[in-house]
Amino acid sequence: MNDLQAEVLLTFRDLLEEARASGDPEPTAMSLATVGEGGRPSVRTVLLKGFDERGFVFYTNCESRKAREIEAHPQVALLFHWRHLRHGVQVRIEGVARRVSDAEADRYFASRPRMSQIGAWASDQSRTLPSRETFEARIAEFERRFADGPVPRPPHWSGYRVEPDAIELWYGAQFRLHERYLYERAADGSWGKRMLYP
Repeated sequence: MNDLQAEVLLTFRDLLEEARASGDPEPTAMSLATVGEGGRPSVRTVLLKGFDERGFVFYTNCESRKAREIEAHPQVALLFHWRHLRHGVQVRIEGVARRVSDAEADRYFASRPRMSQIGAWASDQSRTLPSRETFEARIAEFERRFADGPVPRPPHWSGYRVEPDAIELWYGAQFRLHERYLYERAADGSWGKRMLYP
């Protein structure tokens, strides 16, 4: 990890801690933008579950719309927006999403609350649900199935790591005179840094 990569990750870590301390109810919430059929964009909110020099990790049902789009078009974008931090702070990340290892997914899944684990089995995420009762019946079914022991990770549930090739730090200011710093990874793996006009 070179100095600029370390710098931007350290800054991100500090901003995330500031967001947590500010009372933000969901400081790890990030918008995830993907591309679907015909180049149609799609965006939703997911939760950051870890980050390091390799990238930014979230977990999902791998049969969901987002996962299907990632598998077809792995270039994605993330956005954190902490609007109550300072004069507003955004972190924009662009890169390639790749599946985490089974071992990593297993460790995280084992740490989840039991009902969240059951929900991962019960939900056919992004597919048509005839009624809430249907979903509740599936929850009850999997509660019975796993009543006598731990809930294993479903084979269709895992995580993705977004390996960044660009990270922008956006600091809000009065009169829209914002400060923007863009960190970019070159083809040889080195990182550069430049300022952008607001």
